[in-house]
Amino acid sequence: MPLRLVEARPCPEGTGGDLITFFTSLTVPQFLAEVGWDADRVVLSIPREHPLLGWRACRIEGCTTGTRTTLGFCSSCANRFHASGLSMEDFLAIGRVSRRSELGRCAVTGCGRPWKTARSQLCRAHAHQQQQVLRLPLDEFLAHPSVLPLLSYGPCAVVACLRDRDGSRALYCHAHYERWKLRQKSGVTDEEHWRRIEPAIPEGGEISLRGLSQLVVAQVLFGLQQRCRKGSKTLVTDLRRVCDYLRKQQVASIADLDIATMRRTAAATWKSMTRFVLLATKSPETERTKLVWDASVFGRRGNLDFTAITQPWLREAVMRWALEELPRRRGNAVTNVVQQRISSMARLSESLRAHRKDNGLVLAALERRDIESFLNRLGYLESIGTLSSDQRLKICRAVRNMLVRMRAMGLTRPDEPLAGLPEDFIVLPHDIPAEPVRGEPGRDVPPEILQQLCDALPRIEETSVRETRVAVELMIDTGRRPDEICSLDWDCLHRDGEGRPLLIYDNDKEQRLRRELPIAEATAQLIIEQKEHVQRRFPRTPLSELKLFPSPVANPAGRKAISESSVSERHRAWVRSLPPLILSDGSTLDKSKVVPYSYRHSYAQRHADAGVPIDVLSKLLDHDSLSSTQVYYRVGEKRRRQAVEKVTAMQFDRHGARVWRQAKAFQDAERLRRGVGEVAVAYGLCTEPSNVQAAGTSCPLRFRCLGCDHFSTDVSYLPDLEAYLADLLRSRERILAMATADEWAKAEALPSQEEITRVRRLIHRVRQDLNDLTDDEREQISEAISIVRKTRQVMLGMPRVRQPLADLRPERPA
Repeated sequence: MPLRLVEARPCPEGTGGDLITFFTSLTVPQFLAEVGWDADRVVLSIPREHPLLGWRACRIEGCTTGTRTTLGFCSSCANRFHASGLSMEDFLAIGRVSRRSELGRCAVTGCGRPWKTARSQLCRAHAHQQQQVLRLPLDEFLAHPSVLPLLSYGPCAVVACLRDRDGSRALYCHAHYERWKLRQKSGVTDEEHWRRIEPAIPEGGEISLRGLSQLVVAQVLFGLQQRCRKGSKTLVTDLRRVCDYLRKQQVASIADLDIATMRRTAAATWKSMTRFVLLATKSPETERTKLVWDASVFGRRGNLDFTAITQPWLREAVMRWALEELPRRRGNAVTNVVQQRISSMARLSESLRAHRKDNGLVLAALERRDIESFLNRLGYLESIGTLSSDQRLKICRAVRNMLVRMRAMGLTRPDEPLAGLPEDFIVLPHDIPAEPVRGEPGRDVPPEILQQLCDALPRIEETSVRETRVAVELMIDTGRRPDEICSLDWDCLHRDGEGRPLLIYDNDKEQRLRRELPIAEATAQLIIEQKEHVQRRFPRTPLSELKLFPSPVANPAGRKAISESSVSERHRAWVRSLPPLILSDGSTLDKSKVVPYSYRHSYAQRHADAGVPIDVLSKLLDHDSLSSTQVYYRVGEKRRRQAVEKVTAMQFDRHGARVWRQAKAFQDAERLRRGVGEVAVAYGLCTEPSNVQAAGTSCPLRFRCLGCDHFSTDVSYLPDLEAYLADLLRSRERILAMATADEWAKAEALPSQEEITRVRRLIHRVRQDLNDLTDDEREQISEAISIVRKTRQVMLGMPRVRQPLADLRPERPA
């Protein structure tokens, strides 16, 4: 059946009996049947073939003891093999050797006593009768009429033991009898206590839960069920060890166990089971009364800690804010983000304790001066290096936003936690420090470094799983966020109407699902190979439930995707293992800058350098606004300035005459002056004062720019001019061909021959000047044009280029 967690229902506070019923009701009977639970014997009999709990028997024929060794032997047989000095083949030929500790019934039909040894197959009394009285071979002895079955001596007195007593005078099975003698020699005198805490003799996949309280038994079964439904493998030896510790310490609840001396893997099993048990009894209503919240109760990861906020009114208000904020946020980092806000309010709490005599406990006594003290304290902490400028800025913003939000939530009303909070107890906008002016994003991986990384991709599989290598390669190819790649479904590759490949992914950050991204055939082939690999690994899982990148941990059916943190950790290890990454100037790149998310910036930079328009790039990155896209790529300031100088050196007026030839000689002040006095229009720049003042929307000539002396253009507008000429010619031919229009209408709409001639002449002059350049100069101009056109909407150190505003009221006169 599909491995899914059982939904835990909150349990009201009650007696232990109520909890027993509660956990029993959460444990599915089908699961108990899967793990061989025998409620009468209080024993788990784990089947070998169980996908998560299964165990291997010893390789020695006839030996049923479980094994974990690489040799495939149980511990006893492994010791015999090492001591024998025989080869593997010779040792396997010997077969099983009888051991006193092995469990079995006497071979006499109906006899209720355990055998003395596996070799004799007879109980002690029948063995004596065979060897000393009848002296017959086993087959003849079993058929002899005087051989009669005997009654059992009863169960071993050790509570956990599954065996019978070995004789009339002994209270224990043979193994426990020998153990008790050893305990007596070591000074143990409390035999009753020893019987209660002594573990059972291990028998294959059997695990005894005898000796545990009913509540602990119910908790162990429920915790084990949740581990299995999550997909976690549990070793029989570890589960047995956990039960033995629970029995030895006689705990009332699984959470009370002391695991200080427990083996690490068994301790991890206990922690997981305990977490499921504790989580089952929690609810948001009960958790919100605590100082530390288990975020799992709210469907998140980790904990939320409010202990650093000592003022009850402030702590309650922050808790109320957290309750409202948690369901509003998405993603895996929600707990971290909310905890950062809580920690910011803890800074305010700390300041109130330090500067007020009442420690900030009297809400109505607060005033604006307390906020000022808080802000000054942050400034002092920054000055001594305790806080960075960025941390200080974030804390100020968080405190301001949360105080405003709390007021909006109505927490200052009567009977609310902030009732009576003074109005001036607030962080004002001008209290927030100015944000540092940062350079351009530059989070992309330089092309030469990206090439070195691509060449080293095969090395990932030397230290990691295949999924990591393919995931990194897809991040490089597609520019998707790491979490979007990790969560891809198996069926994520589609084809459009023309047969070209599309990647289907979910933009979880913005809650936009089933997004389509055009990809290359090479990328599509990579996905196809990964799909085939996953299908071979999980042949029994329906394809609709598979993930393209299944997690290698706790994922027996391939339904669970690999985590972003796992990929990031393995990516970091891979990058660190590489030789130094050399930049084009011969310097070495800091490897800490190469992170999975940087491939998204590289994708954007790569497309921007190729001349992809920003609106198209925004759709490729699945952004809502162009401003979001702009932060993903950059054109270096020096590179931009050089491009501007090259382009503006080839500037023309409306007649095609060169202007501003000595662009490099202009001072920055002159550039800014020109930037203020010019505005972008179609195919160039306009200096007409009224049009500049109206941002390009008040042209008396209605944008017949080529007939105005205020117009100028440069070589970067050449593609636009050529497109405009082609449009004029098309329009002229279409209008002349119309037979249904009056001549006056056609004359009004017909592009003038003068405008066509002017555009042709301007294009000819620009091309003529380009042809006069050398090949190297033309290549440089071409690169400069690409840069200038890509960044035309920003201030480049040349006359400012602003796009004309849309005319929303065309009926108004110009």
